Amino acid sequence: MHTFSEENYLKTVYNLYKQGLKKITPTAIAESLSNNPASVVDMIKKLVEKQLVEYEKSKGVKLTQEGMNVAISVVRKHRLWEAFLVEKLGYGWDEVHDIAEQMEHVHHPDLADRLDKFLGFPQYDPHGDPIPKANGDSARSYKTLLAEIPEGKTCKVVAVKDTSTPFLQYLKKLDIGIGTRIALVEKIPFDGSIIITAGSSRQQMTVSKVFAENLLVQE
Repeated sequence: MHTFSEENYLKTVYNLYKQGLKKITPTAIAESLSNNPASVVDMIKKLVEKQLVEYEKSKGVKLTQEGMNVAISVVRKHRLWEAFLVEKLGYGWDEVHDIAEQMEHVHHPDLADRLDKFLGFPQYDPHGDPIPKANGDSARSYKTLLAEIPEGKTCKVVAVKDTSTPFLQYLKKLDIGIGTRIALVEKIPFDGSIIITAGSSRQQMTVSKVFAENLLVQE
């Protein structure tokens, strides 16, 4: 059995790897966890001793097979619980992350499998992140940002890069969610902001560069 803290570190390394980070450094882990770099180094040493990660300064942190198995299990439970909370209990997508953070550490041999079956084997969680199967296989991860869409093109929201409560609440206020169609009207060179229309209202709105870099879309 691993501690909650150990599982959180392994999950973070897994998520950084899935985001395409080629070299996962202690600094990257510290930034992701909003933690002190020195404490991250101490935890990495413990995880190396437990053969859950490998670490070389030149290559960064890598999950061992056992570490990968633990990380997949935690991520799978987290995203399944988020789906359950939204679909079955009526929570908003901005409310479920912290609850799922607690429930992802519940250990029972077939809990995740039963939850997966009960939900109808969903491929994505409410934020558009792929839900891994027990063997690690998962649906496609979307990589294209709204900021990368050319002017005049239309796209569909498929995931959010930033799952923080403030950003999700802002999206809700704009009536933008998974599946919303967005037309990119104009890019403003001065500050990188973008004029868009979203959903059925077709009302123009201006969003920031930070906004556009945290919304994942599909043309």
